[in-house]
Amino acid sequence: MKNSEQLAYFLENLWTKGFKLTDEEVHFIYFGHKYTNTSIIHAKLAISFTLQIQMTFDRSFYISLLELFELHQIETKKEAILLLKQNDLMH
Repeated sequence: MKNSEQLAYFLENLWTKGFKLTDEEVHFIYFGHKYTNTSIIHAKLAISFTLQIQMTFDRSFYISLLELFELHQIETKKEAILLLKQNDLMH
């Protein structure tokens, strides 16, 4: 499965759970993923934590998380949570 398909399925799953992102936000998610040249894992984590922490889709926060996860080579949700706590982004 291609990365774009994985991301599409992830976004569709969010939609079914009630997270109704606009077309513009979805386009920005793909743009940010390509712009930062990060993995699909980083994109999924950044989307999830952006929505969880900001309670909405915040574009600059999403990009910051993509860059942070890439910089620290985050591979799992557990690693991401630890990093976010270390950076006082989560409690």
